Amino acid sequence: MSEPLISLCGVSKSFGGVQALAGLSLTLRRGEIHCLAGENGSGKSTLIKIIAGIYRPDSGSVLIDGETVTQLDPITAIAHGIQVIYQDFSLFPTLTVAENLALPSEIHAGRRLVRWRHVHQLARAALARLGIDIDLAANVEALSTAERQLVAIARALMSAPRLLVMDEPTTTLTGREVERLFAIVRDIQRQGIAVLFVSHKIREMFDISERITVIRNGCVVAAGAIGEFNEAALARAMTGQEITAEGYRWMPPPGAKPRLEIRGLTVPGELQGIDLRVMPGEIIGISGLLGSGRTELALALFGLRPIHQGEIRVDGRAAALRSVQQAVSAGITYVPEDRLTEGLFLTQTINRNLLAASFEALSRYFLIDFARARRASANMIAEMQITTPSGERPVMELSGGNQQRVVIGRWLMRDARVLILNGPTVGVDVGSKAGIHRRIRDLAESRGVAVLMISDDLPELVQNCNRILILHRGKIVEEVMAEATTEAILSEILKALS
Repeated sequence: MSEPLISLCGVSKSFGGVQALAGLSLTLRRGEIHCLAGENGSGKSTLIKIIAGIYRPDSGSVLIDGETVTQLDPITAIAHGIQVIYQDFSLFPTLTVAENLALPSEIHAGRRLVRWRHVHQLARAALARLGIDIDLAANVEALSTAERQLVAIARALMSAPRLLVMDEPTTTLTGREVERLFAIVRDIQRQGIAVLFVSHKIREMFDISERITVIRNGCVVAAGAIGEFNEAALARAMTGQEITAEGYRWMPPPGAKPRLEIRGLTVPGELQGIDLRVMPGEIIGISGLLGSGRTELALALFGLRPIHQGEIRVDGRAAALRSVQQAVSAGITYVPEDRLTEGLFLTQTINRNLLAASFEALSRYFLIDFARARRASANMIAEMQITTPSGERPVMELSGGNQQRVVIGRWLMRDARVLILNGPTVGVDVGSKAGIHRRIRDLAESRGVAVLMISDDLPELVQNCNRILILHRGKIVEEVMAEATTEAILSEILKALS
């Protein structure tokens, strides 16, 4: 067993009377891949910031190479070889890839004049270390999420780290991008660098980690080699409860007619001749590789992509979808994958976010009936089981799972007939994920909502859908029944398309 690199002993930290960490102990060994697991709010972020020197513990000690470090700050942490890649990657979006990569080295060297040839040499060497090729002249804001992450990793490795902390690195990556990232992480380990992989995705923990530490409510509740756990035990440790895999088995009601019909839907360069029928209460899964047309289909149905040809009907009526307003009027609603930038007004209250699409319906003679609006919002908070002391709290204070419930609840207040969910549980912890799945199945069954679930999470599709469609280059190329397939079968289908 390798020697300890960093040890936290009895570390506690509180904020305004709220205990974030309570006597937590953790040891990270040289050259290992160690997973730190826990639900949102468990204390993972606080722990990371203590390791990075951003927070100082109220009590306890931090040891590096067996010696206690009393004044750990960000500069000292970097000097000890600690590098953290946060979820936002901490890159400069308006600078080029080369500038982002070389800037820390140039500042550290105290250079007052830019030597562009040297900048590009540093940047090329950093990318070559990972065996990747990204346009050095491209602005970071123009890169894909996966490319930005690789730039962040390359920049961190330029400082010769001994520990690389990766905070929820796979939140917005596709399956193939995750595989590529894991290959890079294993290569980093072979270079003798320890990796602390922070996640709440159970399958990924088993794929990448050697040892695991699970924290809940600021305390370590389980720790050991990954081989000592199974998925059920890990989920139980993270949530404190049993998480059961409940499948959704839909049966068409007698005489039911399609809720959504799509015939020959074509968007030039994106979709070609899409035909699809979804019945009331049916949940249809949609998957495919990056660029397959999954999101483009959702945007076309929601009036955000110009449709070149084809016919769309909702409950037998033709729907013109030239704008979002027309889509919503037809009963088609959309929950985007990135709820923070596309789905929520973060500084506004929960009530206002829920009511954002319903003020017109709650108005009379151009005046909003605020009493009726508050009642409607309170009812939806209860129906969606949104955990909050008040609907007047800013939505940004909610956990990821509760934020997602707010976005879904907003459309249910408009009597949605078709609900399109793009990555419905991206960035949501395992407990909240199970709760959201139950709500989606309940809504489909009780309200007769037709659901299109777009996801890279293959177990999510198998568990919650009755049919799964595979898109490739803008076409539906495969349709399978969920009860007759497995995650492994779907994975093989997708691999065959790559």
